[in-house]
Amino acid sequence: MSLINTEIKPFKATAFKNGKFIDVTDADLKGKWSVVFFYPADFTFVCPTELEDLANNYGEFQNLGVEIYSVSTDTHFSHKAWHDTSPAIGKIEYTMVGDPTGTITRNFEVMIEEVGLADRGTFVVDPNGKIQIVEITAGGIGRDALELLRKVKAAQYVASHPGEVCPAKWQEGEKTLAPSLDLVGKI
Repeated sequence: MSLINTEIKPFKATAFKNGKFIDVTDADLKGKWSVVFFYPADFTFVCPTELEDLANNYGEFQNLGVEIYSVSTDTHFSHKAWHDTSPAIGKIEYTMVGDPTGTITRNFEVMIEEVGLADRGTFVVDPNGKIQIVEITAGGIGRDALELLRKVKAAQYVASHPGEVCPAKWQEGEKTLAPSLDLVGKI
């Protein structure tokens, strides 16, 4: 079953953010755009490159009113230790959610059950708590924050402009399409 346009399921977890442990729930994702960014594990190899890329672009996401939540099945304690010891992870200002029970990871259907780790899953959640973008990649394939930023802008544009859609490689400010009978076979 596709998770597109489904509402996120309830959860409660402890996270690390800005030197503190905080509680995070599904309610925190509602009322604004959110990115839920699953990765397999702390202290690994591809993961810190992705998380650093998000950290380097976090200001751009915030300018769009988007909050980022990185999630792994590690604990919030592990997130703090990683943040304190890794130059790449030390740049992170967004919320690092611990999911040691796997509840959130299973809610988003990215749990690799045989190892208890998350797939590389990216989810964009709209202010109503509905999933608008799903991307899942194999463990060895890192994701690109700038491409995610482009997709978030497209999702926000489509949400605020009913009747319009964004074509492939659409960038902010470029022409969109208004699907109609007149366009059939003309693209």
